[in-house]
Amino acid sequence: MFEQVKWDERGLVPTIVQDVNTQQVLMMAYMNRESLKLTLEKGEAVFWSRSRNELWHKGATSGNVQRVREIHVDCDGDTLLIQVEPAGPACHTGAVSCFFDQLKTAISD
Repeated sequence: MFEQVKWDERGLVPTIVQDVNTQQVLMMAYMNRESLKLTLEKGEAVFWSRSRNELWHKGATSGNVQRVREIHVDCDGDTLLIQVEPAGPACHTGAVSCFFDQLKTAISD
């Protein structure tokens, strides 16, 4: 799997997290080789925190872990999609998904 991934110049790849049951997009984060390896070993999502410059095991503090069910790489190899069973909200605000703010209510033709 690691050979299929096109890591950026920082060694990161954008990762979309989706609820495997509802198909709702929960969040977007970044992974590096180590976080992907740990995710595969643990069966729970581990990301790379760009702001803290360290590994981040989702839910390690809050209990809102994300149990990984499937990992896909897109056709270009530059984005991952992780389908998870979440144990709670994905967003630090307490919202189920980080995508709750709508920029525009309707798109006109």
